[in-house]
Amino acid sequence: MEEEILTTDTAERPDYEGEIIGIITGDLAPKKVQQRLEDYHGNDIASVLEKLDTRSRRKLFRICKAAMVAEILEYVDEDMAAVYIGEMDIAKIAAVMGELETDTAALLLRSVEREKRTLIIDALKPDIRDEIKLVASFDEDEIGSRLTTNFINITDDLSVKQAMSELIRQAKENDNISTLFVSDEEGEYCGAIDLKDLITARSGDDLRSLIVTSFPYLYANETIDDCIEKLKDYSEDSIPVLDNSNRLIGVITSQSVIEVVDDEMGEDYAMFAGLTAEEDLREPLLMSMKKRLPWLLILLCLGSLVSGVVGAFEHVISRLTLIMAFQSLILDMAGNVGTQSLAVTIRVLTDENLTGGQKAHLVFKESRVGLCNGLLLGAVSCIITGIYIVVFKHQDIYFSFAVSGCIGLSMLIAMLISSTVGTLVPLFFKKIKVDPAVASGPLITTMNDLVAVVTYYGMSWLLLLNVLHLA
Repeated sequence: MEEEILTTDTAERPDYEGEIIGIITGDLAPKKVQQRLEDYHGNDIASVLEKLDTRSRRKLFRICKAAMVAEILEYVDEDMAAVYIGEMDIAKIAAVMGELETDTAALLLRSVEREKRTLIIDALKPDIRDEIKLVASFDEDEIGSRLTTNFINITDDLSVKQAMSELIRQAKENDNISTLFVSDEEGEYCGAIDLKDLITARSGDDLRSLIVTSFPYLYANETIDDCIEKLKDYSEDSIPVLDNSNRLIGVITSQSVIEVVDDEMGEDYAMFAGLTAEEDLREPLLMSMKKRLPWLLILLCLGSLVSGVVGAFEHVISRLTLIMAFQSLILDMAGNVGTQSLAVTIRVLTDENLTGGQKAHLVFKESRVGLCNGLLLGAVSCIITGIYIVVFKHQDIYFSFAVSGCIGLSMLIAMLISSTVGTLVPLFFKKIKVDPAVASGPLITTMNDLVAVVTYYGMSWLLLLNVLHLA
């Protein structure tokens, strides 16, 4: 019965995309088009922009009011938003910029060519121009580049009644009203007041008694990396951003927090995969190659080193060709445990307050995990490969289990070293102020290949040739 209901609901779901395209490309009068589009969510309209030709998009941007266009652009990818901005005239762009969140407007302005950008800035209202210039004054990796001036700010010398009046006055221009931020007469930040507390307060109550002085805050010049953990620890709708004089200059909203975390995770994922930046489906071939080649060239050099090390053990391989069949087993397990330790370490390093003792404990713990897993898997591989060599390669038991024992011991040592390397490398990068995600999966895997090759062939040379004299 439930399946029937779900099928019916899916079948009856309106075709918003087709409806919106029909409205935009139809022959309705501009006013009628605008009225019809007001019935749709901005995200629904944003989703059809790529399916419209340039002429239809220009028509849409001319017809819709600046507030509606701004709402649509809030749901569009940053790169595509820059393209759409370029399809509007200067007056419309200026009007739309006035409706966008300050950080979004500043971000889009950066993508506009210099001459056009100057014309747009000149067309902006003075107060909006100053706000955008403020946000644009911060580097992209500073939290100030993500702030917005869309917030309520009152002084601590007001009465409850006056604070309510000020809230109503500012709410006409700012819609982030769930939290009121308080400054003193000199403009220094004092704390925050929850809207509910202000509404339920009696007119005779002291406003200062409502101020939460322990409310979290950030400094505009702090890097986004340093702020992420603090931002994730709080579920506030907005967090105040201060300048170096402790004056409130803006807030970062929960939506911006999500975007910041998403951007940072995207960058880390790209680095973890051995890319210099994120990619998308629309990216040109040469751009994708440019992002991938730097790490690939580094890995090519390291791979050549691994091949060179294998060549150095050519005399071992020529005398015991059977061991070549199990090389990939050692390499794969070393790479796997190294990547696991890398992932754990990078996750732990998101905590900026990690102490030296905690880092040492992390190294010891990951080494211990690698050792224990190596003991277990080494023993299992020793038994399985020993039986395999006896049954399928028709070797005697002594020879078979001598080789399998060497494989098991090599796996143990390689897994121990690889798990330690997978922990120490990102810690080293963090120490020298480089993003630990740069210690990408491919890099760690290649390094661990080198460790595994040296360990495996070194143990084969030492144990099988020099101690047991098998060949």
